[in-house]
Parts: sequence; C-alpha cells; structure tokens
Amino acid sequence: MTAHLHNRAVDTLARLLEKHTGQQLTEARRWRVETSLRPLLRTNGLHSMDELVHVLGRAPSGPLFEQVIDLMLNHESSFFRDLNVFQSLEEAILPKIREAATEKRLRIWCAGCSTGKEAYSVAMALKHMGDVWDGWRISILGTDVSPLAIEEARRGRYTQMEMQRGLGINDLLRWFTPDGDHWQIRDEIREMVSFHADNLLSPRAVSGEFDLILCRNVLFYFPEDKRRLATAEITRHAHAGTYLVLGAGETMVGQGSCFTPCRDHRCVYVCDTAGRCSTSCSASAAR
Repeated sequence: MTAHLHNRAVDTLARLLEKHTGQQLTEARRWRVETSLRPLLRTNGLHSMDELVHVLGRAPSGPLFEQVIDLMLNHESSFFRDLNVFQSLEEAILPKIREAATEKRLRIWCAGCSTGKEAYSVAMALKHMGDVWDGWRISILGTDVSPLAIEEARRGRYTQMEMQRGLGINDLLRWFTPDGDHWQIRDEIREMVSFHADNLLSPRAVSGEFDLILCRNVLFYFPEDKRRLATAEITRHAHAGTYLVLGAGETMVGQGSCFTPCRDHRCVYVCDTAGRCSTSCSASAAR
C-alpha cells in the first residue's frame, strides 16, 4: 500500500471519527492508527487500511464500525489520575458543596469517563471523607461516547496492571475483590455509579443539574466549534455553585463567561449564576 493511499485511508477514518464523535484525530494519534487497527484487520481478513475503508463504506454501522471508532479514541485513564485533583476534591471542593447544599443530595457527572476509573475514584474519594455523607442521596453518572468502554466500566473488573496505576494499597484491599488475574470492584462502590454511552455534544442520558462535573482531557480533542457546543451542554447542566474540573491542558477561558477559575485550585472552575451561564454559553455556541 503506497503512502498516498495509506494517508488517504487515514483521512477518511479521521472524518468518520469526527462525524460520529465530534472528536478530531490529532497528529499525535494519526501515526498510531494503523498500529491500533492492525489486529482488527487480521481478525476480519483485511489486508490494508484502504480495504478497511472500503468495507466501512459498504456498512457504515454495526460491530466492525463500532470497533474501528473505539480503537481510534483515546481511552487513557487510571485510578486517581492527577492525584492533586482528588486531594482538592476531598479537602476543599466537596466540603464546600456540602456546606452550600440546601438538601442532602449530591449529583456528580463524569463526562468522558472512559472505562470507569475516574467515576469509581470519585466514589472512593467520597468514602475517604468518612461519615459526613451519611443520609445523603449520592449519584455519580459516568458517560462516554464509546459503548465498549462503558461496557467495561459497568463490569468494574480490571487487570493487575491497571490496579497498579494510581490506586493505593488501602483502596485496593478495601474496595476490590481478587478475581483470577483481575480485580472486581465491590458493590458498595459500584452501586454509587451509573454508566451510559452518550455523546457530550448531544447527551441523552444526562438530565437535571449537577453539583460537580468532571470533564477531563475531553475538550482537547474537539475542534473549536465542537468545543463550544460541549461547553454549552456542560453549562446547561450546571447551577450557581457547580464546580467543573477540566484536564491540565484545557481551559474555559475564551469559551464564554460561564465558569470562572478557582484561584486556589488548578483546572477547577465554578459557575457564578445559572442564568448568566446558560445565556452566555448558548450565545457563544451559536456563533
């Protein structure tokens, strides 16, 4: 397969990815596409990327299409990723949310939750805080555009290597049960979280307002117009006082005056007033 045909095939796959998920195939990820897809090509008796594109053109849906899209997404995740974020949650942000609450209800949304490690980490962080949440109705929603990642999140079953990245021994022994060469998360944590396959640009499983929204390392992959749409969707589910946590390379600056940065916490923003947020971001996204 010539370099020209290969690049053309990758360009086609990149367009499929953006059409289906809104995400762009960054230059850093383009070179890994063939490596990621090679086992899938072999399994399906295909000999080149161009052949794969041809097959997808005849059947632009179904299991093969879903697998191709899934393999082009970045599922990089770990328990308690960026530990300083979880320290801020436990020591400052969650206590502030609790103090400001008018009823004993806590709603958290992990947008772009991948295979569930972030959402389960949030649940464990709440447990770290002791009995302060006793009597509260707590719900954690995890959404991701990948149905395959959501299936794994619902299973809550992880390899030894996954457990060694970010998870302390105390949390491992307290919240997981060994299952062969894997670890299964205990029901006490799993029952705090629900997972749904959903696109951040037009979420159907998301309703109401949340007290805390985590959308880390997701906006980075959207082009500017899609990023504004995602920002508008996030804002639509925020109220005055909602906290938003982004990834280290992401910002809400320039996306509309919906959230203001928290001075004491990197990558953390707070919604000033719900009405102002909704109006501001909707106008910004429409431009």
